[in-house]
Amino acid sequence: MSMPTGVLVLGVGNVLMRDEGVGVHVAREIVRDASLFGGDVHVVDGGTLGLDLLPLIADARALVLIDAVDLRAEPGTVSVLRGDAVHGVLGGHLSAHQVGLGDLVAVGRLTGALPERVVLVGVQPAAIEVGVELTTECAAAVPQAIDAVRAELAALSAPAGAG
Repeated sequence: MSMPTGVLVLGVGNVLMRDEGVGVHVAREIVRDASLFGGDVHVVDGGTLGLDLLPLIADARALVLIDAVDLRAEPGTVSVLRGDAVHGVLGGHLSAHQVGLGDLVAVGRLTGALPERVVLVGVQPAAIEVGVELTTECAAAVPQAIDAVRAELAALSAPAGAG
């Protein structure tokens, strides 16, 4: 395993299933605005790759996941989860890809490949059904999710123990 090189921002989801793809949509918007991140931040559209993403997380010093998650909240709600809360929310699956994401995090944790600092920016979906467009609620949440990622990147770049 190589030495972790930076922060991995990993947007996941199935863009063919409406809001299930919100993590990918957010990641793509972040890539469009390079001013949102520095040179040691790598933004990846992880789609539905699941365990195939393990080598990427193994090389990261920190991981920011972006995904549609059941927060038991109003559609479009954005929440930032850390530590055990990440593992807890990935235990309940919205769709088949979340089994892959949950497995990725679990295997990464078990093998020691999971970075010590893991954050999940979750968006409550309104509709998980065939379609390529986000619902109005999730589309409106994209800027808020980007702001949450930006805040996490700022916190991750702060010296340990700061704040």
